[in-house]
Amino acid sequence: MTLQNGSQYIKSLKKLRPNIYKWGKLIEDVTTHPATRLHIQSVSLSYDAAFDPEQADVFTTNSHFSNQKAHRWNTLMKSPEDVAGNIRMKRAQFRKTGTCQGATCTGWTILNALWAVTYETDQELTTPYHSRLEKYLRYVEENSLVLAGAITDAKGHRALKPSQQKHKDSNLHISKIVPGGIIVRGYKAQICGVAAVHEILCVPGNAYGESDKDFALAFAVPRDVQGLTIVETRRPSDTRDEEDGWDSPKAGAITQAYLLFDDVFVPEDRIFLQGEYAYAGKFIEYFTALYRSAIGACVAGQGDILIGAAINMARANGLSRKIFQDKLNQMAANNEVTFGLGLGAILLGNRHPSGVWLPDSLLAHVNKTQVAKLPYETKLLAQDISGGIAETGCFPSYADFQSSEYGQHLLHALAADADGETRARAARLVEWLTIGGGVPGCMHGGGSPDGAKLVVRALEPWEDYAASALKIAGITTELKDPIIKK
Repeated sequence: MTLQNGSQYIKSLKKLRPNIYKWGKLIEDVTTHPATRLHIQSVSLSYDAAFDPEQADVFTTNSHFSNQKAHRWNTLMKSPEDVAGNIRMKRAQFRKTGTCQGATCTGWTILNALWAVTYETDQELTTPYHSRLEKYLRYVEENSLVLAGAITDAKGHRALKPSQQKHKDSNLHISKIVPGGIIVRGYKAQICGVAAVHEILCVPGNAYGESDKDFALAFAVPRDVQGLTIVETRRPSDTRDEEDGWDSPKAGAITQAYLLFDDVFVPEDRIFLQGEYAYAGKFIEYFTALYRSAIGACVAGQGDILIGAAINMARANGLSRKIFQDKLNQMAANNEVTFGLGLGAILLGNRHPSGVWLPDSLLAHVNKTQVAKLPYETKLLAQDISGGIAETGCFPSYADFQSSEYGQHLLHALAADADGETRARAARLVEWLTIGGGVPGCMHGGGSPDGAKLVVRALEPWEDYAASALKIAGITTELKDPIIKK
């Protein structure tokens, strides 16, 4: 096994068949195209970190297969320390670029959730999935790959099951079983980081019953597999991240995509669920526990950058950090709440019989409810500290500042304690992080907060709490919810 650096990673992407489109045009090289290159550069930093003595322990760990050093996102998480290493890495990644990396996140989490699910199917149904997954994971680890995780289907009519949809392709499904594998069709939507990956892991987007067994499938395909068309959809990058100069920070803006599967062949050695509908819900349970315990570290990492950006903006305006210390304290507290909730979920978790460590579902989903709320307050405070220049983007473009006729006047007009260019750069970063391309999917990224609240409702022992309170109050009368007659 050999660790790859960022340059090797970028070269490996150049070998893939172009199949990603934007604005109706094929992206010939994702490593150089304005809409995708920044994200790929961001991921390359994580590869390079494996060779940095100060960061290697965060970005690498020992393989559970070979005991050799591997990129952390290629390994199994078998202990609380392994999962805590995940959230430490995510926070560090955000502090490098200010936004999500995607390619080192969802696919890796899926691998660990599938490790548990396929173990159960093999034990209970004598399927061959777990051994297939082990072989695949060894391949991923040995080749230092990054993986996208395709969970969300296009869905169609939200009140109908997948099998009831007018357009069956609204959800990815088995179209035909053929010798040596399956043919799949359908759409996965809003998939993070696809442009920067080597492979895509497709998994169930929901729990299913027997009538929807054709949708209960999990498999891996190369990103450039024949029959797959990818449409890059992220709009903020169209108008900001691709601009010159300081109008947008040249940081690792995430990519998003629709995946259009048109009769794609999947060989059986890359199939990890094929109609076992009873395990689709199990997968969702394990995946969300892992994913939602970690997502608080992502927003905490961006929150760290927001604090720094707000401090720099205040100083560029000619004001002391101390004036805003109470607001900065609240920003820091918001960051540590989501990070700490994730860490608590990890520490209260348990080891699955397959060997992977699964965080506590209750705290993981509580974390999601806070991720859907606290980062927005942090962004609001950053705008408040920065003043109107960052909130509204109310100053000329980079191109105007370069004008030989009036550019110098604009720079003088923008100058405060800092020179005009410094103040412009500071303002654009706050703008990018709060209303621009740097905003991660806090509300619905990783699933709906309302869905997380449903899990909290299901897992909290409400009646045990009520019984404890009755005992402490000395109440012997039984209290029940009243029956309301209609």
